[in-house]
Amino acid sequence: MQNGTDLYALDISGASFVKACGGPCTEGCVTLAQIGDGVWALGDSKRPEAQPLRFTTDELDAAGIDPARFGLNV
Repeated sequence: MQNGTDLYALDISGASFVKACGGPCTEGCVTLAQIGDGVWALGDSKRPEAQPLRFTTDELDAAGIDPARFGLNV
């Protein structure tokens, strides 16, 4: 398991982000990509230039974010 600092050392240039919307996707959506074993990058489709935040699977779970909602497996 990596710590929070190490998560930002991971290269995400080739990450494949998937959108999940809570309603109509006209106002923007959350994007998620698995960037390592048990490591995720969470972005905002309204601000694609912003650096995605990075979390462990445990942190996503604690926040109530389920990668399965994005069609991703843990």
